[in-house]
Amino acid sequence: MQQHTLGRVCRSAMGCAMTRPRATAIGFSAVLLWALLALFTVGSAPVPPLQLNAICFAIGGAIGLAWVLVSGEGRLLRAVPFRVYAFGTASLFGYHLLYFSALRLAPAAEAGLIAYLWPLLIVIFSGLLPGERLRAGHVLGAGLGFAGAAMIVARGGSGFDGEALPGYGLALLCALTWSSYSVISRRLGSTPTASVAIFCLATALLSLPLHLTFEETSWPDDLPGWLSVLGLGLGPVGLAFYVWDIGVKRGDIQLLGTASYAAPLLSTLILVGAGIAAPTPMLFSAAILITGGAALAARASARTRTIRPETGVRSAP
Repeated sequence: MQQHTLGRVCRSAMGCAMTRPRATAIGFSAVLLWALLALFTVGSAPVPPLQLNAICFAIGGAIGLAWVLVSGEGRLLRAVPFRVYAFGTASLFGYHLLYFSALRLAPAAEAGLIAYLWPLLIVIFSGLLPGERLRAGHVLGAGLGFAGAAMIVARGGSGFDGEALPGYGLALLCALTWSSYSVISRRLGSTPTASVAIFCLATALLSLPLHLTFEETSWPDDLPGWLSVLGLGLGPVGLAFYVWDIGVKRGDIQLLGTASYAAPLLSTLILVGAGIAAPTPMLFSAAILITGGAALAARASARTRTIRPETGVRSAP
């Protein structure tokens, strides 16, 4: 009874205070959290990808359970079709496994930028859906984005780094996974924010037996490593999903969609500031090309229609 009363009071307080600008600001905090994904992933070494998936999504799922208790959305979870749970879980599991693996096999800043082709790919894929069409801006934006990716792979013209190519390939698969998920989600209908908690917990449960089967357990070597793992679970792989959902449902979706394209540039600046990546002209040129390409493609879409909650990036890392 007390728990029910607490949830009702919290929902009432949120409803009174949740103006559109505030919801937009809350949603933008997800972009800032996702910009820390690469930094924390590097800091979490030598934890292997599946183990990292299990730990981080267990933390993210715990955040979700707290969310369910406060929001009172638990009763809505039974109405969510199983296919939605399966699809959401597979997408979260696949994206983050590919991302963590990519950053273990290739330089973090470069692999992270290739993974951040997903905002551009979402716009391109959305333009291929029935009732949509590709404009010249889409094509030009795609060209700029992939030019930035090619610059990374070719190391600014100095030659290929064969050892990093597997990591770059996984990063590209990562971008394809999340962009495909975001576009296909348009056909699944809206789901309550609390469903993300189920996605997270199911991802953790799926990752654990696979880790025990295919990986050797390895823990962080020092306190910064443990803090990085905790930071991943609390932020980019946890709270970010929930605050983003508030932003796209109650805030300015157009502004948030545009802001999300700053994530690759912010991520690069953070890695450079932390001393993990060197501030080379090639790195910043690639970051600007990928960010600019996504923004240009998004602008082309905005000229033909008003962005709806299902378009743009609804939830992303």
